[in-house]
Amino acid sequence: MENIHFDEACSRVIHQNVKRAGIGTLAEKTIHAVLKHYYAPDITHHEKKLAGFVADAYTGREIFEIQTRNFNTLRRKLDAFLPLCDVNIVYPVAHTKYLRYIDPLTGEVTAPRKSPKHGSCYAIFPELYRIKTYLDNKHLHIHIALLDVEEYRFLDGFSKNKRKGATKNDSLPLHLYDEVTINNTDDYVRLIPDNLPEQFTSKDFKKSAHVNQPLANVSLNILNFVGAVRRVGKQGNLYIYEKNNGAPYA
Repeated sequence: MENIHFDEACSRVIHQNVKRAGIGTLAEKTIHAVLKHYYAPDITHHEKKLAGFVADAYTGREIFEIQTRNFNTLRRKLDAFLPLCDVNIVYPVAHTKYLRYIDPLTGEVTAPRKSPKHGSCYAIFPELYRIKTYLDNKHLHIHIALLDVEEYRFLDGFSKNKRKGATKNDSLPLHLYDEVTINNTDDYVRLIPDNLPEQFTSKDFKKSAHVNQPLANVSLNILNFVGAVRRVGKQGNLYIYEKNNGAPYA
């Protein structure tokens, strides 16, 4: 059912915009627009003024903010919105990405080329760090939308084939791979890899989650803050963690 609704949102946004403007000239970033239609299908709820700010969508009961980066810019909105109603932050992650290039002179578009990289839920943790002090608010809900996408870039880079350093234009969602919703500490606990030992360090987390060391560090910082893990000791300069199954807030 979710994929049917997602496909309907894609059709509503992409087909209309491409027909009107064409690839490379879309005004609103497409993923942002599609997710807004997916989570709030009634367009009369879009771009609503509330408490001195404009919400991406306000249904009368809850707010949806589609945020692709820079969560720190949400702080003032969260201060204004959270005392009024539930706030849902929607964060898209490119699970599988296909790259296509646009010739800026002719408009010709290359065939899609699959990127070897895969996005995961852990991509959100550096952004959550920017709003860390809001994460224990029971009215704040996080939605991670894992998408398969086609990313369009202009052939204007510095390499011989113009692809390195090419300017990103837009990304078109192809498929909703998965949705992860975080409402409480138990939901954070579910993001912890199952194959970790009972006690583990950030290096163990890095290996099990298939992320780099900085991302492992910030992930555990957030997981510790919300009570999904707890520090139980040190191993040299590294903290030792345990999964905390007793959630401090719900």
